Amino acid sequence: MLNDDVSSGGGEPPSHPSFESLKAFRSAGRGPWAQVADSDWNDWRWQMRHRITTLEQLERLLPALAPEERAGTDLVAAKLSMGITPYFFNLIDLSDPLCPIRRQVVPRLEETDRAPWELTDPCGEDRHSPVPGLVHRYPDRVLFLVTNRCASYCRYCTRSRLVSNASGYGFHPDFERQLDYIARTPQVRDVLLSGGDPLVFSDDKLEHLLNRLRAIPHVEFLRIGTRIPIFLPQRITPDLCGMLRRFHPLFVSIHSNHPHELTIEAREALGRLADAGIPLGNQSVLLRGINDSVEVMRAHVQKLLLCRVRPYYLYQCDLIAGSAHFRTSVQKGLEIIEGLRGYTTGYAVPTFAIDAPGGGGKVPVSPDYVLSRNAERVVIRNYEGKIFEYPEALDCAAPCRAGQGAQSDWA
Repeated sequence: MLNDDVSSGGGEPPSHPSFESLKAFRSAGRGPWAQVADSDWNDWRWQMRHRITTLEQLERLLPALAPEERAGTDLVAAKLSMGITPYFFNLIDLSDPLCPIRRQVVPRLEETDRAPWELTDPCGEDRHSPVPGLVHRYPDRVLFLVTNRCASYCRYCTRSRLVSNASGYGFHPDFERQLDYIARTPQVRDVLLSGGDPLVFSDDKLEHLLNRLRAIPHVEFLRIGTRIPIFLPQRITPDLCGMLRRFHPLFVSIHSNHPHELTIEAREALGRLADAGIPLGNQSVLLRGINDSVEVMRAHVQKLLLCRVRPYYLYQCDLIAGSAHFRTSVQKGLEIIEGLRGYTTGYAVPTFAIDAPGGGGKVPVSPDYVLSRNAERVVIRNYEGKIFEYPEALDCAAPCRAGQGAQSDWA
């Protein structure tokens, strides 16, 4: 039976903003950069050059910096660099020390804590890497890591060992070796470009790489994993979209975790990609105190659909070293899926998944809708907790007697 929170669609503590305030679109504004010219502010390269990367900048822009934030920022050079675009910084609610935007990008001292079960490479990518920068875990697809740079750095990053190069990992992709492996591995039909973020590349560099991949006959479709539309929507220019549309079928997976990330600017950037015929999906990470409630997640997935993005995956936070303060229970993720299924359109319900530690791949995890099953019937429950029986069909390798009779009746 569903618990009271889920059966009623979920509830929120009074400290959370209302559902309607989460659903509304707003502009990021200019904030401390109010005097910056439009031509600069809307130039993605200007945004990249003016990222917040030092403690001095952060103290100036966040006067009420917590001791844990100050200490964490002091240590970023040894683990994962800090980088926050001016655009994304302006989404931080300066009056709220627990602001969900702030917690995703401002370092904290807790990042230095490491539980015994946490891993440097939680998804086992290195052990499935036939050549540097390429991960071949699943039979028909590969992960093509193209860069260690992002527009901003998520503090729970699964690839913090290589992203930003702060840890000394020494990530050096070799495009020729990566492309050669794909070309001589005919079972690879799907290539996902990731990193880092592929969209930090110039149009010309990205186009060259996509052309090389498209020249491989058995590569059927391409994907790009990016957080650029969320961190840096100015990068999604008409020229970029026009170039990308030449490489269909091409899919883009974005990464948004909270409805406040979906601003007017982000919606317009995503609209430009959608208008170029690019299917858009979203991958979220379940994060403690950020999106671990039914109300916040429902607002988020519904807002994604308004941005023409299909919620794709909700991930349990990987066992990355220093991420325990972000991690929720798996049960919390199941409760959220319960609170979405039936209470909003199925298009808005992502697959909840755990990336099995050590390289086991994505494992879907679902609430228990099947209560029992035998050769004659399946007992199921719906989102309201009501119980139903469904008669089980007989699966036969050879034509069943009933089937043979039916065929002769129709002959």
